[in-house]
Amino acid sequence: MPSVGVKIYSVFFKLLLRHRLQSLAAADGAAPDHSDAFGVSCRADEATAPANPAFSAADGVASKDLHIDPNSALSVRIFLPTPPPQHAHLLLHRRASDPPAGAAGAPYRGYLPHAVSSPRAAASARRRLPIVVQFHGGGFVTGSNCSASNDAFCRRVAKFCDAIVVAVGYRLAPESPYPAAFDDGVRVLRWIAKQANLAMMSKVGGGVDTFGASSVEPWIAAHGDPARCVLLGVSSGANIADFVTRKTVEDSKLFAPVKIVAQVLMYPFFIGSVPTHSEIRLANSYFYDKSTCLLAWRLLLSEKEFSLDHPAANPLAPGRGGPPLKCMPPTLTIIAEHDWMRDRAIAYSEELRKVNVDAPVLDYKDTVHEFATLDVFLKTPQAQACAEDIAIWMKKYISLRGHEFSY
Repeated sequence: MPSVGVKIYSVFFKLLLRHRLQSLAAADGAAPDHSDAFGVSCRADEATAPANPAFSAADGVASKDLHIDPNSALSVRIFLPTPPPQHAHLLLHRRASDPPAGAAGAPYRGYLPHAVSSPRAAASARRRLPIVVQFHGGGFVTGSNCSASNDAFCRRVAKFCDAIVVAVGYRLAPESPYPAAFDDGVRVLRWIAKQANLAMMSKVGGGVDTFGASSVEPWIAAHGDPARCVLLGVSSGANIADFVTRKTVEDSKLFAPVKIVAQVLMYPFFIGSVPTHSEIRLANSYFYDKSTCLLAWRLLLSEKEFSLDHPAANPLAPGRGGPPLKCMPPTLTIIAEHDWMRDRAIAYSEELRKVNVDAPVLDYKDTVHEFATLDVFLKTPQAQACAEDIAIWMKKYISLRGHEFSY
């Protein structure tokens, strides 16, 4: 069982969360037309990580923020790990006026090959890293890609997986109801595809910059491998990740050259009209109880389309449509022992395995919803082990040397 401290913290967390959701519901009722088309991707009362770009000597990961859609609040925070020891010939490129490379908060200029003879040699010397697209949790109504806890978790993933992490700052409900957050997920994946295509176009003519060069994001263009892309969703972010994966399976040409090789669903925010055993037994569980989560769903879905078997809520709802499950990529599911949503996640994973999709479930004992991503748990052994387990499994599909990793 969770410790006494966790139980006490959970009580105050649930009270604060319910108060916040009720306040949002009241504000939404006062403005039912949703006139704010731009939307919000972060609540003003939520703590955020320091401004970017920045480089952390503690974990060796650089990060920066980008606003990629002028028509909405959609943004991304990109995390780029520094080269490991075997790539010591790749040096940090910085101006003389910059702080030392190891200084906290130092601007990160990317790394360039040392003493290369030609642009072609420089391009071949750059490391190509897999891209992990991460969707934060928060019940679609709270949370942020630049919160302190999400920032720390993404840095951990980037370091353990040696991958570029693109944390999506999708629009939140009720200002931007369904399907805004889900559309933002699709839009970010198409943006990554566009970056890869622009990078190839800018190299036409022997390395001379051409059309679209000013729009190229250098970290993605120089170091990202879109053919090794993994979607990672946390809680409600897992629902978005699964939705985006289905869209790429339905129309892969629309996202070329991006290829989803795997997805990771961490305690997904699934629900349904017919209660499962865990939804009954753990309805009043720690941090995120069922009644509070139902309020979050009502803030996301309009009164007219509200249903617990909505395609965004129940991946196994009858008549959901979309691609057959056998077409889905390998899917790792993370669940917590004291989470009322666990049975629904297990059921989805079982259906994937029935059609021969690699879909293991990792069940962590004495844990609660968001045990690996909530700020109060980030330094616990379970959170550390979970990130390591994700990296081990993920490397089966992002390694260039083949499937030499196991889980």
